[in-house]
Amino acid sequence: MLRVYNTLTRKKEEFIPLNGKRVGMYVCGPTVYDYSHVGHARSYVAFDVIRRYLEYKGYTVIYIQNITDVDDKIIKRANELGEDPLSLSKRFTEAYFEDMEKLNVQRANIHPKVSDHIPEIIEFIDRLIKEGYAYEVDGNVYFSVSKAKDYGKLSHQPMENILAGARVEVDKNKRDPRDFALWKKVKPGEIFWESPWGKGRPGWHIECSAMAIKYLGPSIDIHGGGMDLIFPHHECEIAQSEAYTGKPFVKYWIHNGFVTINKEKMSKSLGNFFTIREVLEKYDGETLRFFLLSTHYRSQIDYSDKHLQEAKQALQRIRGAINKLKTLIKQSREESKEPSKEERELIEQVRKSKQKFMDAMDDDFNTREAMPAIFELTRMVNSLDASSRISRSTLEEALQTYNEFGQILGLFQEEERRETYEETVGKLVDILIELRNRFRKEKDWETADYIRERMREAGILLEDSREGTTWKIIEK
Repeated sequence: MLRVYNTLTRKKEEFIPLNGKRVGMYVCGPTVYDYSHVGHARSYVAFDVIRRYLEYKGYTVIYIQNITDVDDKIIKRANELGEDPLSLSKRFTEAYFEDMEKLNVQRANIHPKVSDHIPEIIEFIDRLIKEGYAYEVDGNVYFSVSKAKDYGKLSHQPMENILAGARVEVDKNKRDPRDFALWKKVKPGEIFWESPWGKGRPGWHIECSAMAIKYLGPSIDIHGGGMDLIFPHHECEIAQSEAYTGKPFVKYWIHNGFVTINKEKMSKSLGNFFTIREVLEKYDGETLRFFLLSTHYRSQIDYSDKHLQEAKQALQRIRGAINKLKTLIKQSREESKEPSKEERELIEQVRKSKQKFMDAMDDDFNTREAMPAIFELTRMVNSLDASSRISRSTLEEALQTYNEFGQILGLFQEEERRETYEETVGKLVDILIELRNRFRKEKDWETADYIRERMREAGILLEDSREGTTWKIIEK
């Protein structure tokens, strides 16, 4: 039975979707004004694993992750660089997807952008005004928190704390200090859209509500993001969404913990962050992903080179076990005799590891407790050698178990991707050699030499002989 920690109730609950085996899942995506840092990686890797495990369990997951491409930070950065805000956000959106691909984070079913959903946002705000939940003042529109039911129920904050926070930056246009912006009047030099309240742009909170409800309906199963989004972002989402639909907005709220450096939250505002790209200059994507999954998603994880190096070494041991199984399978033959003691022990360890792994994942996606199950199997596999009397079927079952672990965690696939890449490169090189040989046969030496030289520049050396043309990779 899968149990999930729900931030709303502050307890683990049995996971029962609203609509049978269909799961609607919305996760707050990046605000694309810069390169993503390790804190972003932590969140998106965590929710990628949650999605993968739900699919492994037989659920159909409709995963929506927005792209905030209109925001104060984007406008500020674009002005600093003298760049159009939407051009800047498009550039960093592409960079975000490149980074996620290197971390083996699967794309969501839909990545809606704010700039593409202005009509839906305007309609949402207009209804809130008509229903008496929002009001307009001089081109700005605010949500009236006093009209919302149970405001503060997600963050579990007493009202005096909310009031104190709201008064830090007083807005004289608000009727209540707690009220938050749904639509912001345009300022000189800012990007804007036309609306019933004049030129302006959406507030931060309304964007996610409009897009979540458009693609997943009035009530969704899972809404996720970092713990820093609980208040005010997700609290405000609940208030405006439930005012708009009259229905409960989210059944399970899931939030991941922070990445810290020296016990302090990693963030761009504090200037103590490493971009994903900086980390990947020293470590491969699987190592960073493995490090992030070595801690339960709700716990803080402290970033350091020491911890990354430990993750790299642990991953190498697991990869070694997987490669050993592949070698032993090639060398083995199916035997009909009674299984040896070694084989019986391996069969039992595979069973135990798989059960321990699944029990941990069923307990609120606890990757930290799932990892020991993999290490226990790895220790046994690495103790095997060519003299081990184990049938091919048992070795294949052990390898399949690693494949299942890897499918869920998004790990142990780097070598397979490398093998596929090398095979693809080989086919492309063969095509170029065939093409070059055709030009040589037609005595078009200039084109043939051009192909050879360009391939050499790319690191592929062609060697002609009477037997034909061969190739090898050279150091550039």
